[in-house]
Amino acid sequence: MNGRADFREPNAEVPRPIPHIGADYIPTEEERRVFAECNDESFWFRSVPLAATSMLITQGLISKGILSSHPKYGSIPKLIFACIMGYFAGKLSYVKTCQEKFKNLENSPLGEALRSGQARRPSPAGHYSQKSKYDSSVSSQSSFGSSPAADNFEKETLPHYEPIPFSASMNESTPTGITDHIAQVKVNKYGDTWDE
Repeated sequence: MNGRADFREPNAEVPRPIPHIGADYIPTEEERRVFAECNDESFWFRSVPLAATSMLITQGLISKGILSSHPKYGSIPKLIFACIMGYFAGKLSYVKTCQEKFKNLENSPLGEALRSGQARRPSPAGHYSQKSKYDSSVSSQSSFGSSPAADNFEKETLPHYEPIPFSASMNESTPTGITDHIAQVKVNKYGDTWDE
């Protein structure tokens, strides 16, 4: 024996390592087939219907006078914009369905990465760090009550911001503390001027 004890159970299943999916990843034939299938289905079953529907709705709104048409080009710019938005909305709406197809592939590194949740991009460093510290320190506390330790932790680590009064516009009715001072200039009968 080499001096190390093996504490694994004899029939325990060893988890497979999670594949690294990066920009240099080359998809398998089965993954390429699913990519093509997703592309075709998202185009014909989501993008085309949404683009056509958004164009019809836009044309109806222009006909009723709710949307105005361009003086030179008519309704064409708004219809093109509605078509493009409908196309991309259709593609985006099919993402979850396509991910499920990849998760159902058996011998696919991409499917394995999606199943394990490792294909998600990590959050920026420090972005959620305060939330995770807060969650882990008060996980043993009841969600209905508050403890002094949790209150102290919140006061120490979470920033405190003062509310800012809302002002919709800068007019005389808003209390901004800024006053306008217009210098009074006097002119005598000889054309001489001076400030008051």
